[in-house]
Amino acid sequence: MLPEDNAMTRFRALRVTEENGQYVPRVVERSLDELPAGDVVVRVEYSSLNYKDALSLTGNKGVTRKYPHTPGIDAAGTVVSSGVGRFEPGDRVIVTGYDLGMNTDGGYGELIRVPAGWVVPMPGHLDARSAMMLGTAGLTAALCVDSLLQVGIAPDQGEVLVTGATGGVGSIAVMLLALEGFDVVASTGKADRADWLKSIGAAAVIGRDELQAGTDKAMLKERWAGVVDTVGGDILFNAVKATKYGGSVACCGLTAGPNFKGNVFPFILRGVNLLGVDSVELPIDFKVQMWEQLAHDWRLPTLASITEEIPLADVPAHAARILAGGVAGRVLVRVAG
Repeated sequence: MLPEDNAMTRFRALRVTEENGQYVPRVVERSLDELPAGDVVVRVEYSSLNYKDALSLTGNKGVTRKYPHTPGIDAAGTVVSSGVGRFEPGDRVIVTGYDLGMNTDGGYGELIRVPAGWVVPMPGHLDARSAMMLGTAGLTAALCVDSLLQVGIAPDQGEVLVTGATGGVGSIAVMLLALEGFDVVASTGKADRADWLKSIGAAAVIGRDELQAGTDKAMLKERWAGVVDTVGGDILFNAVKATKYGGSVACCGLTAGPNFKGNVFPFILRGVNLLGVDSVELPIDFKVQMWEQLAHDWRLPTLASITEEIPLADVPAHAARILAGGVAGRVLVRVAG
């Protein structure tokens, strides 16, 4: 482990405390011995801000059960110490998902200590900054696109819909699908972002209201060869009802709600597939494969154009913006002081 006289045994972290029913975030100084047990200590250089992080920052007990807590479901940096042979001090690594930032102190601290089974070696062509431009959002988007490709969805089959397209997952899904040659239709409630969505690869943009129409109908006219849905709710099942025969819908989010009015008709009359996508508990070997894919074949040179970089102290204000629907693309968090 780190020697006791090492300066990095003390570090800065964004700590959320519960005070008189309010959840108050502050940048504080912590010590290494306050972190949970684990195999690998990582010096965090960058993290990112996701919807789940915003929920943790504001006291959502469905994400984080106990406070004080350090959020941050993403982290990238350098191994400081390791109790396992496959990681050594100086190794560049990524940690996303599992319990990081939920109930285990997360990436909004300059140091994290985690199980080795959570740690991904940094692929070539990525560094901590570029990896966190992607973060959990990029990994989830990649898994959604991969799931559609795995079931045979191809560009010549027609349009592919992305819901919640200005969000982190949605915007990267638009970029990846365009990279694969798909005719991407982006859906958003932000009409002023239509040109922005087209600039990152959308062939067309439709309003969220259009996807909410027809909730009371058992089926809708066939349109989509495939769908990446990031919002859930009735929008998800309306997308299912409008998917072409043999098409597939990759589902990964619930910002529009966890429930929808559904029926079996799209599945038994059109053979539609509803594909659940999870990036949190994904086996580590598959995470490694997906990060390699993002670093090489799915490398996105223009990712910086949809990314806003902020210091650790600005995270709470931007979390409020995310919860209010005021953020498009990715928010990169500079953690290292």
